[in-house]
Amino acid sequence: MDGNEQDRTRDDFHELVNMTPAGLDRWLDTDESRDAGHHQDGGESVGHASGRRIVEILHKNKGDLSDDDYEHMRKVVGYVRRHLAQRPSGDVEDTRWRYSLMNWGHDPLAHHG
Repeated sequence: MDGNEQDRTRDDFHELVNMTPAGLDRWLDTDESRDAGHHQDGGESVGHASGRRIVEILHKNKGDLSDDDYEHMRKVVGYVRRHLAQRPSGDVEDTRWRYSLMNWGHDPLAHHG
């Protein structure tokens, strides 16, 4: 991934990840967070593990980001964009759809600005 791709990935990631590291950390501690998403072998869900990784990435300086970090950021961007396109109708506040997105660092009900 060249510098331009890294910049684009980082910009997209920070545009879509609208939860703060502290807010995401608090969310990941909830039962709703742990129950959302796909679980493998009764362990942690993919989204929950991703959320923990996102918190780590958000705490890093640009110069400290590894190729693995950029790969995860691209994965997050792809997941959030696909998931947003599947928004259910009606109030989404207490839905697994929203909880899954929040595990990936995006709260669709967060107010921008």
